[in-house]
Amino acid sequence: MTNDERLATNHQPPITNHQSKNVIIIGAGPAGLTAAWELARHGVPVTVLEKYHLVGGIARTEQYKGYYFDIGGHRFFTHVDVVNKLWNEWMGDELMLRPRTSRIYYDGKFFDYPLRAFNALFNMGLWRSSLIMLSYIRYKIFPYKEEDTFEQWVTNRFGKRLFEIFFKTYTEKVWGIPTSEIRAEWAAQRIKGLSLFSAVRNALFKPRGEQIKTLIEEFHYPERGPGMMWERVVELLAARGCKVIMNADAVAVTRDGDRVTGVQALVDGRPQFFPATDAISSAPLTELIAKIDPPVPPDIAASVKHLSYRDFITVVLILDKPNLFPDNWIYVHSPDVQVGRIQNFANWSPHMVPNPNTSSLGLEYFCSEGDALWQMPEAELLALGQRELEAIGLSYGARVLDGTVVRQLKAYPVYDAVYATHLAVVKQYLAGLGNLQTIGRNGLHKYNNQDHSMLTAIYAVENMLGLAQHDLWEVNTERSYHEEVRVNAKGKPPEEKPVDILEV
Repeated sequence: MTNDERLATNHQPPITNHQSKNVIIIGAGPAGLTAAWELARHGVPVTVLEKYHLVGGIARTEQYKGYYFDIGGHRFFTHVDVVNKLWNEWMGDELMLRPRTSRIYYDGKFFDYPLRAFNALFNMGLWRSSLIMLSYIRYKIFPYKEEDTFEQWVTNRFGKRLFEIFFKTYTEKVWGIPTSEIRAEWAAQRIKGLSLFSAVRNALFKPRGEQIKTLIEEFHYPERGPGMMWERVVELLAARGCKVIMNADAVAVTRDGDRVTGVQALVDGRPQFFPATDAISSAPLTELIAKIDPPVPPDIAASVKHLSYRDFITVVLILDKPNLFPDNWIYVHSPDVQVGRIQNFANWSPHMVPNPNTSSLGLEYFCSEGDALWQMPEAELLALGQRELEAIGLSYGARVLDGTVVRQLKAYPVYDAVYATHLAVVKQYLAGLGNLQTIGRNGLHKYNNQDHSMLTAIYAVENMLGLAQHDLWEVNTERSYHEEVRVNAKGKPPEEKPVDILEV
């Protein structure tokens, strides 16, 4: 289907008519644009305000001299049927099926990920593997009595030794705090239902009566990255008369008592007021609460200051050799280097790299705004990336031709020791604003992936239009991911078993 045909197909009469509403959406990421799409389907006038010059949020695609690169790496797979249908409706045959290969770099060796038993045994050796099993048995017999922290939760299921090898270093790189300070609910959300026993069983055996559906081996991906899809959605919204305004920084959310009345924004630096009957925000809660006018009560302002985020930097290196390694991405668990993950963009899609005789790699450094790494000049970051790529042994003598750096603020909401108490205070306040809903990863301060962020948007629109009463904060509490999907004879997956805790 051509783009013109897709525009024509989607330019249909509204399902219903809610012309009395005028909705303002803050943020043109997956959640914000999905909410706009659902509102447009129901004939609701909507305006989306995006402060950046690109749409897609953290799922956008940046470009440098014809090289496309994804901010973080975004596979397209989901168990949410309505989201899967939207992806296919928007992208059609431009949503490619791509092979998935990823590994863990630890102790100078590369481990297949998800773990494969014989590869892991060969790399770790019989003695270390035996110690891992003994550690697992020890914590099955004498587990931590409480599971308040990430470290306790994972150790009880994998043993201390495997926790330290495959969880501790990488997790602390990502979050910047000890695993003893990360809340157990983050681990439970990502790997509920998995233990060392089930991981080994899945690596060795195929349960009777089931066949493997290989999400572990393949995923969908737009030809030029996830941003391509969100740019397409903006085109489709424009065909329905909806506005997506770029470089529009929402500086105030005005209210009259418990009702939002509009959003004050700076559009290309010029002030403009957007009246609203309803508002939806995917902005970080810390930013949203600070912009509410008149200001929120002091206790709410105090609580929101305790919500924190982790940022990261992508160092893109363009090298003069292709096919440096087969992986889409590599997790770097070694404490000897600062890089946390390395993307190989040509292996996501060959359309991302204009010169097939080159490679484009994205080295991801997790940090916090204002720290030494965040403030490092671009030239020093490029030099750091080159040194660490060589130290890991992935450059294979290739010469760095060029590079660029992109900084991403508020990429991951932090599940620290105090967040839950203060988030509950903020949630209670927001519940009192009858015509404002928050959605997405940052709007709910919850580690949602792209599809679950989209689902919160769909539910928010259903709430707004009186079609349902969803608790958006519960999305992804029970839903989860897994790398390997086993399906029964009827083709339906059993209860989900997520195992990819490293995905960020």
